[in-house]
Amino acid sequence: EKPLMVIKRDGRREPFSMDKIEQGIQRSMQKRPVSQKDIEEMLHAIEDEAALISKNSREIHAEEIGEMVLKKLYELDGVAYVRFASVYRMFDNVDEFINEIEKLTR
Repeated sequence: EKPLMVIKRDGRREPFSMDKIEQGIQRSMQKRPVSQKDIEEMLHAIEDEAALISKNSREIHAEEIGEMVLKKLYELDGVAYVRFASVYRMFDNVDEFINEIEKLTR
């Protein structure tokens, strides 16, 4: 069975890495009141969902993974969500932070 590949924004392909996803999530969760168990459950859910999406092609777009992570973080911890979104969506200014926070509070 061939490995799951991630299609990056620039079209490159690289092997799917749960370690990379975990690092990004851990950074966003730093000093947040979220248990390691909750993080591990989230990681397993993301891995399972990625496998389902890529079942036939064995490829998944990086954007799909990013959106999965954002959805899970949104459900788990708002601050971690905004932290991850700021890097993932490449916020350029404070207004983008404010807009994202306003979306969260609605």
